[in-house]
Formats: sequence, C-alpha cells, structure tokens
Amino acid sequence: MDQIIETLSAELGRPAQQVENVVTLIDEGATIPFIARYRKELHGSMDDQLLRQLAERLQYLRNLEQRKGEIKTAIENQGKLTDELSAAIDAAKTLAEAEDLYRPYKQKRRTRATIAREKGLAPLAQLLFAQGRDCPAPEKAAADFIDPEKGVETVEDALQGANDIIAEEISDDAAIRKELRELFLRRGVVISKAADKEPEDTVYRLYYDFKCPVSRIQGYQVLAINRGERENVLKVSVELDVETAHVAVRRSVLVPGAPSMAFVRSAADDAYDRLLEPSLEREIRSHLTDQANEGAIHMFALNLKPLLMQPPVKGKVTMGLDPGYRMGCKVAVVDGTGKVLDTAVVYPTYGERQKQEAIQKLSALVKKHHVEHIAIGNGTASRETEKMTVELIQKLGGGVSYMIVSEAGASVYSASKLAAEEFPQFDVNLRSAVSIARRLQDPLAELVKIDPRAIGVGQYQHDMPQAQLGEALDGVVEDCVNAVGVDANTASPSLLQRVSGLNATTAKNVVKYREENGAFTTRKQLLKVPKLGPKAFEQCAGFLRVPESKSVLDHTGVHPESYAAAEKLLTACGYTLEDVSKGQIGELKQRAEKQGLEALSEICGAGVPTLADIIKELMKPGRDPRDELPPPILRTDVMEAKDLKPGMELQGTVRNVIDFGVFVDIGVHQDGLVHISKLPRRVKHPSELLSVGDVVTVWVLSVDEGKKRISLTMKKPGEG
Repeated sequence: MDQIIETLSAELGRPAQQVENVVTLIDEGATIPFIARYRKELHGSMDDQLLRQLAERLQYLRNLEQRKGEIKTAIENQGKLTDELSAAIDAAKTLAEAEDLYRPYKQKRRTRATIAREKGLAPLAQLLFAQGRDCPAPEKAAADFIDPEKGVETVEDALQGANDIIAEEISDDAAIRKELRELFLRRGVVISKAADKEPEDTVYRLYYDFKCPVSRIQGYQVLAINRGERENVLKVSVELDVETAHVAVRRSVLVPGAPSMAFVRSAADDAYDRLLEPSLEREIRSHLTDQANEGAIHMFALNLKPLLMQPPVKGKVTMGLDPGYRMGCKVAVVDGTGKVLDTAVVYPTYGERQKQEAIQKLSALVKKHHVEHIAIGNGTASRETEKMTVELIQKLGGGVSYMIVSEAGASVYSASKLAAEEFPQFDVNLRSAVSIARRLQDPLAELVKIDPRAIGVGQYQHDMPQAQLGEALDGVVEDCVNAVGVDANTASPSLLQRVSGLNATTAKNVVKYREENGAFTTRKQLLKVPKLGPKAFEQCAGFLRVPESKSVLDHTGVHPESYAAAEKLLTACGYTLEDVSKGQIGELKQRAEKQGLEALSEICGAGVPTLADIIKELMKPGRDPRDELPPPILRTDVMEAKDLKPGMELQGTVRNVIDFGVFVDIGVHQDGLVHISKLPRRVKHPSELLSVGDVVTVWVLSVDEGKKRISLTMKKPGEG
C-alpha cells in the first residue's frame, strides 16, 4: 500500500499524506463530490477531476498488485519462481510488463514448439541456443536426436523442431518484447487502404490510402479507421521496418563467432516474423484504441459538464415543441416550475392551411397561459417548425422568444419506464415535448433523467467501452448535480439519486417521505427517511437544500457539521443568522479578511478552505453557480443557410467540441464547423479554448448547401 501511495503522490505531484487521506476516505465509502467539497483540509483542495483521476489510478494500481500476486503464485506452483523473477514482477510498472514476465510460464495451447518438446528436442534447442564455443555444428548436433519412433526421421526434422523451440523462447522473452514494443511506438506506421479495388465514395475516403506514424496518429483517426475496418471498408495494419526489427532481436540473442550463430539468427528472424510481429501488431492496435477511447471519453465528459451546467431560464412559462412530419408537431406548455399546463398536436408541415391553423392554435395557448419562451427540438422538421414559430411571434406582435434545444436522448427518455411513471396520462410523443420545454427551464434537472451516453456531445460514443464511458459520464453528472445543489422538497427521484450518498432506493424514499409527511422543514428531518442513515446523511446533507427551513443555513451549501463554525464566524464578524436571512452581510468577506482567516480558523474550529467556502455560501444563500454564466441566446427571427454570405459576422453557441474543431449553432439549423486551424490562437486541442455552451463570435468562410456544410472561423477577417 505504501508503494501505491508513493506512486500516486509522484504521478499527481501531491504530498503523500494528502494522497493517503483521500485513499482512506474512498475506502470508508466517501463519494468524490463530498471529499472535494467538505474535506479540503485533508487533501489540499484538490478538485473533483483530480480526485477522480486519483481514484481511477488507485483502482488500476490495486488491480496491478493483485495480478502480480496471482502471477507469482502461479509460477511458484510450478516450482519455477526465483528471487530474481519475483523482484522483476514486483518492479513491473504496467499490466503489460507483468504479463510479459508471466508469458513463458503460461499454460499454452499446443504449438509447434510444444510438439517439438514432446519429440524430445528441447535439449538440442538448449544446446544450440546456448551458442557455446565447444558446441558442434548444428547438423552434427542434430544427428544425435534422430528418432523415427518419435517422428524425428531426419536431421532437418530435428533442426526444424529446435528452431521452433528457440523461436518461441525468444518470442516469450520479456526484455525483447519490451524493446520491440517501444520500437513500434517510436517508429511504427499505421497504414489503412480501401478494402475494394474500386471503392465507393464514403465517409472513409480520407483513409483509402492513409499512412501515419504510430507516435503521431490522432485518437479520432484511430476510431475512424477501426470503424471502417469493422464495416469491411478498410484494411488496416501497423508496420515496422522488418530489418530494423530483425536487428533488434538478433542483437539480444546472438553470440558472435559461435558455431550455431547462423542457426540461432534464422530462428530469431522466424520468431519475429511468425510470432512477435503479429502479436505486437495486435498489442499496438489495442494500445492505440485504448488511448483513443480514453481521449474520446475524456472529451465526452468535458463536453457534458458545460451542457449540464447551462444557465437555466427559470420561472418562465415555456412551450415545448417536438417537431415531426407524419405524426405532427407535439406541443406542451409548462409553468415556471415545470408543471404541465396544457398539451396539443399541430400539423404545420401538412400545407399552408394547416400551418395557419397551427399558428392560430398556438397563439391561443400563448395568450391563455402567458407563454414567454418557446423551446424547439432540433430533430426532424425542426427547420419548418422554427419558421412557423417566427411567423407566430410576428403575429403576436413580439413578447415571446424561442430557442432551439438539443433533443438528444428525448425519445430515449420519453419511452422509458421513468417517463411512464412521471406522465402516465400522456403518450410517448407528448412526453418528449414536455422534456424539451423543461430542458430550456432547467437543463440539469431534465438531462439527469437520460442515460448520459444518449446525450451525444462526443465522437464515436457508440464505439466506446460502454461500461467505462458510462462510469466516466455518471461521475460528471454527479459532480454537476452536487455543485448546483438540490431542493429536497421539489427534486425528482432521478435528480435525488445523483446526490452524494443517495441511491435509487433512498431517493425514492425521500420523495415518498415528503409525500406522506409534507415538505421537509429542516435538514435533520432527512434522518427520518427509511434507509437514510447517519453515513448517508453525512454524505448528502450539504448538497440538499431545504428552502422551507427556518434556519437559513439549511438553504445553503454549508454542511450541518459546520453550522457551529458558521455561527462563530458570524459572531466574530459582528453578524447574526437573521442578518444572513435579510441579505445584510455585504461586508462579511472584508471583515473576515481583516481579522485574518488563520485567526478565525482557530476561533471557529474549521480549516481555512472550509471557512472560505462558508463565507461564500453565507453571502449568497441558495446561490446557483449556473447563474454566473452567460445566458443562452434566445431568438425572435430566423435565418437560413442560403442567407449566409462569406465574411458575415454572427453570434453562436458551441454545441460540440471534438479533436479537430468545434461545432457552433448559428441559428440556421445546421451547425457550422470551426476547424482547429481557424480558432483565434494556436492550440493542441480545441478544449483548451472552448466548452459546450460558450457564446462566441464567428465569421462565415463558406457554405455548401448540397452537402449541408458550413465552414466558420473565429479569426476576424483580415487577421489571417
């Protein structure tokens, strides 16, 4: 364990004591959001991403230690574990290194070498491979091993068997495999070609004659090539100069001047060509895929966070439109809290008469319920629905604005058991209209109901290892929910189960308890919820808000364990809890800084980081961190791709960040691409500059209506 702590400490650049504290907390069942927010003193204020990285590496290193133990036991059971081998296994830094050391001792299926050993040719192989000065010539040595009864009828048979044994031993050599692996990574080349002689024009055309060094290939290229290969469009290989590889292997095994040197050289070349090269090619392909998956999952997680943290459009009556052709446009009106007020279905795409009827019907709903915003799903028939909405706004004389919202996952949610429980009275189509309206009002509360893998803010998400992707994205959702905080009296079970310390069962129990006993009036009441014990309460209490409580501290992110510290802080600074309720503590931060946080820390019995968080919470009780972000762009007019002209300046919202650029919604239904080369400054990855949800200024470069492609730049015209 000490070794794991030291390794983590070195990798993360953090003191070993802090790392050990985090490991202890994880082992005690503490969640990452809880550790990040309420145990800052123990880990030096690491953020949630670094803590998750620590937790992942901890799991990997523990699995590595466990595997090393299994390998040593397996070799020891064969009576072949030496002190030297044991030390080498202990020193292995990766699973691949440990498996290489185990390779010669693994139970193998029958190979050419196995058959040769059964024929009694192992001593001959050993004699020739030793390359001793006194070793006779290979043909002469082989003559002693001719045995027709065992199937060794000639000298050639004996030498072939010895060759097979030596080749397998060379291919099982951990040091040789390590050197060749590094050679492949440094000097190997990924090659892809079209599978057919006369290939069709497909999305894989860039890879019909593609070469790229292993060391420079990008993750999205690896994933594209893999998919093309799976679809039988591409043939892929990883190649290393054969002579370079042969020299590396020969250098490791040959003894210059030995009588059997030429024979061993031939066996070494055979080991590489027949055994090592195919094996290492698979390994490198797998390594590149793992790296690409890891990068894509990281990118997906990076994109998901700002999408979930989009500023809500709170407290406004909103109309959700789920566009469609055959089934019409589904309509749902929800009040400021998301409660459904009305539903309808209109058919604006059926013809001009039906469109005017739709406008009339929607106008009546807008006036009846005082609708202020309209959310339009971005799927099928969205373009026509947007045009109709603009006409509707004009006929109403303004006062209403609209926004196109991503409906990714809306159909998944509306057909789910969860949606059926929430809206048993509505059919599947109307449920998705409700979801679209609520996505504008509170993106986080609505999107947590959907499997994050269905939200679609990454690349090649269906090619990822789904368990790994799901785990990473669930972590992002958990971090977002806990960063915002959750109202214990209004939150749905879907939202509650994402709160630190709660699960599906306790979340449902919270809802059931408030339905049976009325709204929670204090945080302590949560302890009365069945199966929500002291440990779960410790984890969840700080993230749950109780606006109905008489204690203002229950409205904040201050943890109950720090209530006494908060009150001492207020007293020391000349304030009371009543002042907090009235919002009359504007100078709290200045007064605290004047006295010194170190001194106040002694008085209050809380660490400096915790004290700083308490001050922040007290100054804005019930604050929502999303309110500090730029508001979403709401529109009242419509543009089409044909209206775009090169050089035109536009405002847009970043919808997706990928390896080679960003997609920006500029209000013309088709997102435009800002290639990485067209960003304001040079970066290794677009995520260094931009996140999903960012509002940006772009200029049109070109429009291809036929291929539905819009090229944009963030470099001002004239600036290159």
